Order: sequence, then structure tokens, then C-alpha cells
Amino acid sequence: MIDNEISIQKQNDVNGYRELGKQSKLQKFLKQIKRDKYLYLLALPGIIYFIIFKYVPMYGITIAFKEYSPFIGFAESPWVGFKHFEQLFTSEDFWMLLRNTLAISVLNILFFFPLPIILAILLNELRNQFYKRTVQSLVYLPHFLSWVIIASLSFMLFGKSDGIITYLLNRLGFEFDFLTNPDAFWFLLTGQSIWKEVGWGTIIFLAAIAGVNTELYEAAKMDGANRLRQIWHVTLPAIRNVIIILLILRLGDVMEVGFEQVFLMYNGAVSEVAEVFDTYVYRVGIQQGQFSYSTAIGLFKSFVGLLLVVIANRMSKRFGEEGLY
Repeated sequence: MIDNEISIQKQNDVNGYRELGKQSKLQKFLKQIKRDKYLYLLALPGIIYFIIFKYVPMYGITIAFKEYSPFIGFAESPWVGFKHFEQLFTSEDFWMLLRNTLAISVLNILFFFPLPIILAILLNELRNQFYKRTVQSLVYLPHFLSWVIIASLSFMLFGKSDGIITYLLNRLGFEFDFLTNPDAFWFLLTGQSIWKEVGWGTIIFLAAIAGVNTELYEAAKMDGANRLRQIWHVTLPAIRNVIIILLILRLGDVMEVGFEQVFLMYNGAVSEVAEVFDTYVYRVGIQQGQFSYSTAIGLFKSFVGLLLVVIANRMSKRFGEEGLY
């Protein structure tokens, strides 16, 4: 009897401590809001934007588990469970879509991701400010061009009959078709991405390099390190955390290769290597009206991206880095 009373008293004490802990946390949170009320007020429009346009539409994910019909709406559409996911994984096109999407993403990670870092370091080494700003402006400009313009330029340069580069190669005795050659399609997309976005990608890295303590360079110079050694032992370690964070975020988009770019360069000759999840969703979801099936594909892509972000973040922390969260 006494033991039961003691155990009950201990449990009451534990519950009391928990309530006090909750109250103290709530009071601390309210004090923080009161102290930084203007910062929270400044962030309020962004929070409202994400709630309205990012979280509220997530209700539509439920149609991936339903046989959705626009005529009866979300609520009345019958539940079908994992039917659409089974249809995706057993489809003859699934492995082709996965191969093409991953291949394009891996090429972008291998060739495109390091180039903004290299370009940012090279721009940082320029001492002539006028020349540096001119180069920066020139490499930024392609980012503001639409993919329609990029595709048009590609046709003008690499077209089989009237492409400028193709014509020059033919005159030199090299016959190669860039636009209808399946072996060149992935590299053509990677080249387009590099030309369009590599300059814009340097912005974050230039900002990170600007925050490096200049005394570190002076100390390295006193130790006899040349410019290359200073980059290797000072610049890169200083921006390593930024590189890792951006790489983790890039892995989260590994299933996103850009619908517009692929769709504009798509043609029948390269369909086996050009069909990716984005174009497939457009074809079966919009053109054929399979909304539930296309939503299931989108949910699968999001799940893979989330999984890769979590794995990459844990691996970065295991190696002693800060990670994304």
C-alpha cells in the first residue's frame, strides 16, 4: 500500500515537472516572440505564402491513393490504396524513366555542380575590379534567358542541316548529329545547363569567399604558400560547409531534371534517352488525364528526394560537418 502511494507520488511529481517544463518552454517562446516581434512580423508574409501555396495544396496528394475524377471531386473519389504505385513500379517504362532521370542528374552533379565553385574562385582571384565585374555580368546574363531561347540557340548551332557548328564540322570532315544522336543527348542537356546557370551559381560561393578572414591568407603567404596553395588550404576549407549544404540540396532535386529543357529538346530519335519522369507526368497526367497516376509519380519523386537529403545529411554529420539541419 505504501509502495503504491510512493509510486503514485513519484508519477505525480514527474507529471508536475513535465508541466513546469512545458510552461517554461512556452514562456520562453513567448518572451522570444515579444523580444523579436518585428523580425517575426517581417517573416510573416513569407510564412503565409508557404502555408497557402505549399502546405494547403498538399491535400491534393491524397488523389495518389484515389481514383480521382474531376466530376466528383477530391472527397467523393474512391480510395484505391497503392494501386497507382504498383502500376508505376510494374510499368515497362519505369526503369527507362529512372535510368534517364538519374543519368541526367548524375551528369549535372559531376560536371555542372563543381563549375560554379571553380568560377567563383577564379573570379575572386581577379584584382582588376572593372574586369571582374564585367566578367561577372557576362556570365550572369544567360540565367535570365528562357529555355525556349536556349533551345532555339541549340538548334541554330547544332541543327543537322543549318547548324553553324555542324556545318563547320562537316567542312572539316567530321559528320556528327548532336540533336538526334541518343549518345549525345544527355551531354547536350548538361552543356546547356552549364552555359545557362554556371554564372548564376557563383553568387553564393562568391559571398562565402568574401566572408573568409583575410588574415588567413596573409598567414599562409608568410608560410610560403603560393596562390594555388592558398586556395587549397584556405579558401576551400573555409567554404566547405557551404559546398556540402548546396550538394545536399542538389541531391534532394536528383529526380528533378527540368521539364521545360527536356521537353523542348525532345524528338522521336532520342525518345529512349529523353523520356524522364517530368515529361512522362505531362504525357500521362495532362494529355491522357490520368491525374491520380501522375500524382503518384510526383509523390514517388518527392519521397526519393527526401530520402537522399536525409541520408546525405547524416553522412555529412558522421564526417564531422554541420550538415543541413
